[in-house]
Amino acid sequence: MRLVLASAVLAVTLGGPAAWAQQQGEPASSAGCGVGTMLFEGQKGPVPQILAVTTNGTSGNQTFGITSGTLGCEKDGVVRPPTKVHVLLLSSLDNLAGDVARGDGETLNSLASLLTVAPEDQPRFFAALQHNFVRLFPSENVTVDEVIASMNAVLAQDAVLQRYVIAT
Repeated sequence: MRLVLASAVLAVTLGGPAAWAQQQGEPASSAGCGVGTMLFEGQKGPVPQILAVTTNGTSGNQTFGITSGTLGCEKDGVVRPPTKVHVLLLSSLDNLAGDVARGDGETLNSLASLLTVAPEDQPRFFAALQHNFVRLFPSENVTVDEVIASMNAVLAQDAVLQRYVIAT
């Protein structure tokens, strides 16, 4: 209990690992800010990120951090589409693979929404991803970053869809 309390005080004082990383020129955690991000700081891969996101979301500490400007959170921070897309794919990569294979589905619709794909461009977007399924999902061990990079390459090749490339 004392360790958790000491960690929380240190986080409030220093602004948390995400703030420190940004000061050092490193990207903030894809899990956002909060106690979960602090607990899994420095760990790579989908499992620690998912655990961090789950901890942040279920304990309600991100809300506190954002409103108070603590736990590595910023009061006036901006939620950016790349972060939203990354979080969606962290939790739903298998679902997205199924939806892309079919050319339709809830996760694919959510992705289109996060990328603000215009309704008139959505059929083209869905078809482009479906046509490039093997490029997007070359193996069952593909990572979120690899899927995003492949998706960006597919979108960049289409004159209409290139405006939906995720800025990295």
